[in-house]
Amino acid sequence: MSTPLWFKREIVHTPTRPDEIDAVKHVQRVLRCEETGKMDDSTRMHIRGMQVLFNLNPTGTINEETAAEVDRLVAPGAW
Repeated sequence: MSTPLWFKREIVHTPTRPDEIDAVKHVQRVLRCEETGKMDDSTRMHIRGMQVLFNLNPTGTINEETAAEVDRLVAPGAW
């Protein structure tokens, strides 16, 4: 699996850089969370759920493996 272009580094806490805020918003959009750009409890919960679904360590953070699976969800034919 390749690293998505939108993913620059692991996001654990609320991002401060514009590219990280955009990355969190992207994940929130895909997982159908409110698009705040913040790593709030709801976002972490949705990320953990997706990580469990894809047999990843349920950290609730956006890491490289999680980013790749998020892109898999939006890939043509994924739904």
